[in-house]
Amino acid sequence: MTPVLCRRLLALVFALSFSTAASAQSLRSFWWKTDPTLALSTEQSTQIDGIFQEGFAQLQKQKGALDRLESELSRLIETMAGEAEVMRQIDRVEAARATLNKTRTLMLLHMRQVLTPEQRLKLNALRDRREQESKAHERRRQQQEKEKR
Repeated sequence: MTPVLCRRLLALVFALSFSTAASAQSLRSFWWKTDPTLALSTEQSTQIDGIFQEGFAQLQKQKGALDRLESELSRLIETMAGEAEVMRQIDRVEAARATLNKTRTLMLLHMRQVLTPEQRLKLNALRDRREQESKAHERRRQQQEKEKR
């Protein structure tokens, strides 16, 4: 395997692990159900639920397709397939990943479109606060790890 292909595969593995974790985190938090400061109406909550349910079903199908393509890529790498064949499979994997990310982003866009401008501002503030809390938690965790050594 050439050094260029090795670097590309390493970058792919890194991107896979990071993007999958970020996507899973975003989908787990049902912000429209858990934060009363947004003051969503019943109709808004129902609309957002519908958008989420439809989008999540699509995401599950696309994730399954991506997983199958990644498995095939791993098999090709393990069997020392030719670089051209591996590159074609990488292209398929990345196209599937792009489709998955587009679907997720559009789902989030459609959810935000249900909100009023004031609610979007509150949602942005909520996201910023959670992000800061997450960073603070990570710093504390790293500090604890450092102290253990």
